[in-house]
Amino acid sequence: MSESDRKSVLVTGASRGIGREIALRFAKAGYDAAIVYSSDASKDKADEVASLISSCGSKALALKCDVSKSDEVNAMVASVLDAFGKIDVLVNNAGITRDGLLMRMTDQQIDAVLDANLKGVLYVIRACLPAMMKARSGRIVNLSSIVGLHGNPGQANYSASKAGIIGVTKSIAKEVASRNILVNAVAPGAIDTDMFASLGDKIREAIVGTIPLGRPGTAAEVAEAVLFLAGQTYITGQVIQVDGGMGI
Repeated sequence: MSESDRKSVLVTGASRGIGREIALRFAKAGYDAAIVYSSDASKDKADEVASLISSCGSKALALKCDVSKSDEVNAMVASVLDAFGKIDVLVNNAGITRDGLLMRMTDQQIDAVLDANLKGVLYVIRACLPAMMKARSGRIVNLSSIVGLHGNPGQANYSASKAGIIGVTKSIAKEVASRNILVNAVAPGAIDTDMFASLGDKIREAIVGTIPLGRPGTAAEVAEAVLFLAGQTYITGQVIQVDGGMGI
C-alpha cells in the first residue's frame, strides 16, 4: 500500500480502556493512528499504545490534549494533519465521570463532565471538519453510552453529556452528508474495563443481572462496532448499542 493510500484515524481518550482497544483495532486494520491523551499522568500508557501501533506496521502519533479547551484541540488536529496529511476517521472517545446525586452535585462536577464529554466532542469535530469537507470524505464515530439513552441515578451530568452526543451525532450527520461524511454513534453498556472492575463485586453482579447475555461486554467488542461504522457508505446519524441487550 502506498503512503497516499494509507488511511488514518484520530482517537481521543486512547491511552486506556475502550479508546486503547479502538486505536489498536484500527492499527491492525492498516490505519495510521493518532492517539490523544489528556494529562501527563497518562503519557506512559499513551506511549505504550503508540509502540503497539508501530509494531502493527502503522504510523503512530501520541498527542496530549485537553479536549475541553478549543485552542488545544485546534493545535492537536493541526499536528495530526501535518503528520498524516488527512484524517479519514475521527473517533470521539474521551470522557470523564464525576458522579453524585444531583441535589448534592457541585457546579464543578457538572461543568467538568459537560466540558470534557460534550463540548469536547463539538470542538474536535469542528476542528476536523474543514479537512474532511475539502476531501469530500470522512467518517466520525462518537462514543455515547447506554445511560445517554436510558439515564442512570447518580449520573445526571454524565447521562446529559452522553445524550447530548446523540443529538450532536444526528445534527452533524445532516449537516455534512452532502460531502460524503458519515457521522454515527456507539452506545456501550457495561464494559469490562478498569472502571467497571472498580465498582465492587455486589454492584457488578447487580449490573450483570440486568444484561440478557449475562455478562459485561469487552472493549474489543466495542472497537469492532466502531471499525464497522468507519467502513460504511450508507449508514449515518445512527446509534448502535453495544450492550448485550441491556437496553431492550
